[in-house]
Amino acid sequence: MHIGVDVGGTNTDAALMDGCKVLASIKSPTTADIGSGVVGAVRSVLDQSGVHVSDIDSVMIGTTQFTNAFVEGKKLVPVATFRASLPATESLMPMVEFPKHLADPIGRNSYLVAGGYEFDGREISSLDEEAVAKAARDMKSRGIKSAALSCVFTPINDAMEKRMAEIILREAPDTQLTLSCELGRVGLIERENATIMNASLTDLARTVVNAFRSALAELELTCPFYISQNDGTLMSAEFAEKYPVLTFASGPTNSMRGAAFLSGIKDGIVVDIGGTTSDIGVLKDGFPRESAISVDIGGVRTNFRMPDVLAIGLGGGSIVRTNGGKLTIGPDSVALNLLSEALVFGGGTLTTTDIAVAAGYAEIGDKSLVAHLDKAMVADAVELMHTMIEEAVDRVKSGKGNVPVILVGGGSVLLNRTLKGASEVLKPELSGTANAIGAGLAQVGGEVDKIYSYAGMGRDASIAQAKDEAIERAVSAGARRDSISIVNLEELPLAYLPAGAVRIKTKAIGDLALEGVAL
Repeated sequence: MHIGVDVGGTNTDAALMDGCKVLASIKSPTTADIGSGVVGAVRSVLDQSGVHVSDIDSVMIGTTQFTNAFVEGKKLVPVATFRASLPATESLMPMVEFPKHLADPIGRNSYLVAGGYEFDGREISSLDEEAVAKAARDMKSRGIKSAALSCVFTPINDAMEKRMAEIILREAPDTQLTLSCELGRVGLIERENATIMNASLTDLARTVVNAFRSALAELELTCPFYISQNDGTLMSAEFAEKYPVLTFASGPTNSMRGAAFLSGIKDGIVVDIGGTTSDIGVLKDGFPRESAISVDIGGVRTNFRMPDVLAIGLGGGSIVRTNGGKLTIGPDSVALNLLSEALVFGGGTLTTTDIAVAAGYAEIGDKSLVAHLDKAMVADAVELMHTMIEEAVDRVKSGKGNVPVILVGGGSVLLNRTLKGASEVLKPELSGTANAIGAGLAQVGGEVDKIYSYAGMGRDASIAQAKDEAIERAVSAGARRDSISIVNLEELPLAYLPAGAVRIKTKAIGDLALEGVAL
């Protein structure tokens, strides 16, 4: 048996599962210290089911802590950025588009050295190893202990990045390194941005993962635990400490995986309505559709793996206003304070939850406290809520025609009728805790997205190498080797590159390797 937990900005949800059967689930408020909320949610599902902690094989946790910290510019550490590129790229320095509230705590500590590759794999220049060593010594003297390494066209050849890593660790052994070849894709600035993001979260990653460790230890759970990635798979706690950015958008991803399981639908659209926002995404073969374009996080463009999710300002705590006869909903929300500020709970703020109760299709709080609301305004608000979701569904569609729509999340009570563009609207049982269920269902994955030269290596050897690397990444993330299979392989010829250049994307997924792993 295993437990799935999703730590959101408003609620912490937990689900106890025996294989694919949900034995107990709970939705409870997220606490400021994170850990006590996890303890309370996990203890609740254990008490509900009567299951003893010794019967739990693993715990899977999804969290928004790293996303929130980066977007808000909080709890970030200074980062030194090493880029092998000279004499190219000097006119475009690292962090060129980072907003001030992010640039200030991270610092513009950049070291550009000779090196890098042309688009066809030829060297721009040889790596200046002495310059790297000198920069590493300077970084150490300034007390910076986290570094981001990038190199021009490293997806073609990562040798220079790995050599830089060796030199830096020789000069400053305590440095935490993040290599762009392990995170991003073609596109120097976007890939470098993602690498700097990850490096800035190294201290927080240890803090959050240790908070989870302490919470589970308090519950006397001695089983291993895993962290949800944003592609619907899991990674070990140690892997999460090294790559915290891979948790970005894992909350919506867990909800989508849970929605696919609860509804039995593998291809459709999931609408996850929380306390502040609604996240809308597309299911493809039971997994979230991946974004094909650069993703903006906190005002910074990145190109690492992210689900294609549209977020709109509609949730159970969204504030409803009428200004000059015009009705508006959100994007601001009472969020964590719903139970004290919404009208149905005796508060003074009109929220979407109040509208659903006043309209007669939600049983929450004290409906007599919203009986005075103007019926025409309530009807207009109900129509606006449905219209906002319909427009969002239409925006994420990849083709014409109606598709199944699955509603999940605690805020799904806001909708009570069919939606335009939907072939059917489903609200499965336990939809309120779909995110925790999705976390509990996840397997472990490894992905490779690189450029190979078919002229140099040959097609078969290139594909075999990509598959082998994806498998090794899955093993490193915590998968049992004998359970791993390749679930996706794409070959994308790059006409603008010579030498038979082809971009290969492949993903390997396997079951958790539980034996011999200690908390």
